[in-house]
Amino acid sequence: MTGRYQAYPEYKDSGVEWLGNVPEHWEVVPLKRLCSLITGLTPPTENKENYVDDNAGYPWVRPEDLSDNGQVVKASKYVSGTGWKLLRHVSAQSTLICCIGTIGKVGYTDIEVSSNQQITAARFTKSPRYNFYLIQSAKTMLEEVATGNVVKILNSERLGRVKLLSAPSLEAAKIANFLDHETAKIDTLIEKQQQLIKLLKEKRQAVISHAVTKGLNPDVPMKDSGVEWLGEVPEHWGRSNLGFECSVKARLGWKGLKAEEYVEEGCIFLATPNIKEKEIDFENVNYITKERYDESPEIKLEVGDVLVTKDGSTTGTTNVVRRLPSPTTINSSIAVLRSNGRINSLYLYYFFVSTYTQNVIKHMQGGMGVPHLFQADLRKFKLLMPPLEEQLDIASYIEGRIPMFELLLEKAMLEIRLLKERRTALISAAVTGKIDVRNWQLPGSRMGKGVSRAHQ
Repeated sequence: MTGRYQAYPEYKDSGVEWLGNVPEHWEVVPLKRLCSLITGLTPPTENKENYVDDNAGYPWVRPEDLSDNGQVVKASKYVSGTGWKLLRHVSAQSTLICCIGTIGKVGYTDIEVSSNQQITAARFTKSPRYNFYLIQSAKTMLEEVATGNVVKILNSERLGRVKLLSAPSLEAAKIANFLDHETAKIDTLIEKQQQLIKLLKEKRQAVISHAVTKGLNPDVPMKDSGVEWLGEVPEHWGRSNLGFECSVKARLGWKGLKAEEYVEEGCIFLATPNIKEKEIDFENVNYITKERYDESPEIKLEVGDVLVTKDGSTTGTTNVVRRLPSPTTINSSIAVLRSNGRINSLYLYYFFVSTYTQNVIKHMQGGMGVPHLFQADLRKFKLLMPPLEEQLDIASYIEGRIPMFELLLEKAMLEIRLLKERRTALISAAVTGKIDVRNWQLPGSRMGKGVSRAHQ
């Protein structure tokens, strides 16, 4: 990182491993000397009057409201005036630190807020923006000093003892302005890549949806499908119920199976997290004994089976079994669709991931507290049925087009990862004095003029 920037003329050993050598005139101090720490609270949830449904109330920040780039996103929950009186208030220009769960996730607030008990706010006496960046760079250290096996916790006492750097105020302000400018440029590049990813996914989805609902021949006669979401479909295509073309099976309860029965090796036991849009995850799985596997022969998976999640937030996520590394079965939140020979498995898979089918699935779940697909509803599900040879052509066409989108998506995601790594490295180098930005000027500003944003 020092290639583009100068180093300080003199350094000293900080005595802190993660800080290394630091500028000779900087101080190493515990966090509690730089700020006051305020741990958040949750108003009693049984009293509905403590909360309001929109931003007419007071913002109450939770860890999920903190973004990856360190800004506080729009609070997802708001409290009423009654709830606000029960909370500890966090003043503007404070740094919010997640100290339970996702340790070290950080945000900066420009307005007065409150937070839940997972967040501790640091109200710095000087250089708030510099110290915000400094806390970001200390994420690994915060994770190391947290306690707990299942859920990590970093209490205020341990947090306050974490050793940080204190740069002179004017220097800290210059570093903060430098990082505001440079990270904003990086964030803009990240946003462009994220927009590209969104566009690529939309185009990929359009290719799939058009192929499985309109076919590949643009000159074929069309007919009204009678379904508003679907529009016209090829005249020679038929329609059928899923239950006529496939067996629809799922695990009937757990048959007494308990988590403590999982074994280190055995038959793969897939759950909804294993059914991903891109592939089926056969690595991060649980295993059951052969005896348990044999209890439910109807859901012993075969290559070509189409798997549909039918419970929870991922309801409707679909994939096709292309390989089986070992005997595999499913838990009760997944349905197995197995063709009877009149429908091609790949065509069925792509039909299920099409925009039309996903809209139908959302409609079927309408009003449910917990999303769920019933097997009976799946069996009644309406399919478009091109001739089998045409199904094969459609599946082959999609299989040929998808890799191009996947390659472009991988490139965009790699670019985002590299940009985020650069952002992290730049912040760390600046706030720990590995680079000297005291002579940095905002592009377009005159020498001697102040930068656009002062951080005192």
